[in-house]
Amino acid sequence: MSRRSGQDGCIQKDGNWYVVRFWKDVAAQEKRQRVREKICLAFGPGKLSASERKRKAKEIIAASGADSVELFERVVRSNHGVTFREQAAIWLDQMLNRKRKPVAPATVETWESALDKWVNPNLGDMLLDTVNNLAMKQLVAKMVAGGLAPKSISNYTQIVKMVVASALNEQGEEIHERKWNHEFVDLPMVKKHEQKRPTVTGEVVTEIVAATKREKYRMLFVLCAAAGLRIGEALGIDISNISPDCAIIKIKQKAWKSQLHNFLKTDNGEREIDLYPTVAAMLKAFIGERKSGLLFLSKSGKPLHQSNVLRRTLHPILKSLSHAKCGFHAFRRFRLTWLRENGVPRDLEHFWMGHADEEVGDLYSMLKDKVGFRKKEVERIGLGFAILARRPVVGPNGPKVEVAASEEVVVNC
Repeated sequence: MSRRSGQDGCIQKDGNWYVVRFWKDVAAQEKRQRVREKICLAFGPGKLSASERKRKAKEIIAASGADSVELFERVVRSNHGVTFREQAAIWLDQMLNRKRKPVAPATVETWESALDKWVNPNLGDMLLDTVNNLAMKQLVAKMVAGGLAPKSISNYTQIVKMVVASALNEQGEEIHERKWNHEFVDLPMVKKHEQKRPTVTGEVVTEIVAATKREKYRMLFVLCAAAGLRIGEALGIDISNISPDCAIIKIKQKAWKSQLHNFLKTDNGEREIDLYPTVAAMLKAFIGERKSGLLFLSKSGKPLHQSNVLRRTLHPILKSLSHAKCGFHAFRRFRLTWLRENGVPRDLEHFWMGHADEEVGDLYSMLKDKVGFRKKEVERIGLGFAILARRPVVGPNGPKVEVAASEEVVVNC
């Protein structure tokens, strides 16, 4: 940088003008370019004295930014190459702030974790233009040696590809185009049967609901299993988006880490979900006299935190049932399996689950607008699990609401 500062320039007479020539860094060019700027006319009105020409020449050079650190950082360093770590930070910022297809903070958090733990320690200090198939091959080898699953390795290599592709020129075109070679990289194959997709059966859902003491979590688990909701969607339900009879829930927003987001995972996530009559009655009783606000709230009045519900309620219950640990998505997989077992029309299945259409017929069909048909289908297929109604038992200290599962009665299957 010291060689690029303090230029006086070379003042010359060029035709009818006095000009100053100096060096300036130019984007996408290794060497500096000799540029020329007019100072004043060489004769007549507007002609400046020698000292005035020298002073104005300095002003022209300063105004051009040729001596500035900012231009050096923007042009010279970009010509010689930013590091992968620097470009990754730029890419993450772009993902967080883009208007088109905004990325969920949870996704960005996952990307940051992968960058911090695996990608940046191995590629972070490399110049971006040197991150190629060979660099990717070395990264994959280290992740395999580290015991990562094929799916995780595939996801992390995708992050590398997106970071490299995010470096664009002024025309919006990729600076470092790559043709990634998975054979050369030796990227592990992701086999469907090896991926972990934990689920639950109807019997297990019944036991979970029966073992849940707090009504708030009991209602949450029932909704997740009966409606196939994503947990963020369930925690983001507003009472104003529930029909008066509680038979239909409109999914409009989601909650993440006690924050509300007005966008969903996909455009298809915004939908209506029909509830079985028993679940609707249970939901109506749970809401009581409330008219607005979130359906599920913490003591502080904020949305419930997913990890807290898992750690404090669901996982301890699963442990007590000697069932493998799983997350809320297990309820969603259970619901989808139940819909298919009972022959629900595929386009209606997509609508309830918030999945994208697969064929033209899905776009043509208007079953999702047939509320009466949807209601009949919900009642036809049932829930696939039992909700055990709690009945008060009178003891020496008065009525008790929480009772053992053996003292409850099945009201729906």
